[in-house]
Amino acid sequence: MEENKTSVLSNGLIWFGAGVSMSEILTGTYFAPLGIKTGLFAILIGHIIGGILLFLAGYLGAKTRNNAMETVAVSFGRKGNLPFSVLNILQLAGWLAILNYDGALAANGIFSVGAGVWCAVIGVLLLLWVLVGLKRLEKINMVAMTALFLMTLVLCFVIVTRGNFGTLFNGSSVNKDVLTFGAAIELSAAMPLSWIPVISDYTSNSTKPVKATVVSTIVYCLVSCWMYLIGMSAAIGMGTSDIAQISLRAGLGVVGLLIILFSTVTTNFLAAHSAGVSGEVIGESFSKHINGKYLSVLVVLLGTIAAILYPMDNIEDFLYLINSVFAPMIAVMIADFFFNKKRSVTKEWDWTNLIVWLIGLSLYRVLMHVDIVIGYTLPDIVITAVLCVIVHRILPKNRLDKAL
Repeated sequence: MEENKTSVLSNGLIWFGAGVSMSEILTGTYFAPLGIKTGLFAILIGHIIGGILLFLAGYLGAKTRNNAMETVAVSFGRKGNLPFSVLNILQLAGWLAILNYDGALAANGIFSVGAGVWCAVIGVLLLLWVLVGLKRLEKINMVAMTALFLMTLVLCFVIVTRGNFGTLFNGSSVNKDVLTFGAAIELSAAMPLSWIPVISDYTSNSTKPVKATVVSTIVYCLVSCWMYLIGMSAAIGMGTSDIAQISLRAGLGVVGLLIILFSTVTTNFLAAHSAGVSGEVIGESFSKHINGKYLSVLVVLLGTIAAILYPMDNIEDFLYLINSVFAPMIAVMIADFFFNKKRSVTKEWDWTNLIVWLIGLSLYRVLMHVDIVIGYTLPDIVITAVLCVIVHRILPKNRLDKAL
């Protein structure tokens, strides 16, 4: 959407903002029944899995200087990336609505003027962020992220000093549903995985794309783990998974409100911006021009309206859906880049890889019904990638594509 290059520092700040999110803290509260030791172990394992995949997705864009959906086209075809572009826009719009909804509920719990009013406030702030633009936000982001970092430190301090941690290692009864260790790993991996179709939109446009990918991945995963830990610790120590109640019990008031508003806007900016980039890729596939900024504005408006009208209290199924779509997608892309040595778009539709992806998606949905101690993503990634390599080794070149 913008031709100006961004610095490595700017990318780090962008992904710091992505990590500091109410949805991440909320997801962290789901880990409370495991206790701090087991829960933290699951958080770290899940983020290592998801973080490696997030890095590889960014690395592909960094090496080829392609945005996220352009890297998808290398494996799935010039028009084969269309389903993923559409799905990416839908999941980004969904994220935007969920984050707006969660942020508005939390803000309203601190200053009650109506959740719908807070949804509108967050939507307006996000629109201003989008209209200012990525490059011009660099200095603003630096100030905003510094303030957000300091406010989050205050939140951590208050939770630790005012919480009741008598049940810290035994877990909490806040969440009634029993969370298995494998399911916890999956929920931990879900957040970095959700950004896989997005990261190259930023790393490919950096002055030093590979370094930007490394910094972006490390910053995001560390901050994301931190947010999960805040949510889990607060749920255990304060006996609630309600972010507003946590802020009120911590006595944060205005500080808590600013954390909620800033974190919601900075995270949603990535979703809105990348939705616009994916829209531009769709237009290019049909030799049409789509203004990415206009599409970003439309996604913000639709997401804000959806947040006002529809309840979005449980995001687990949404996270699993994202994983099932994009985990096998990145598996095929990794196999193609590192083993099949594909570096450029050669087809309109790569039906071989699309079928392998569909098998990987189906496999993930099957694995969801099996209690696997390491979660479902890693087995699905490995099997899908191996299948992609085997298919391309065994089948004569283009045979399957011609048959289809």
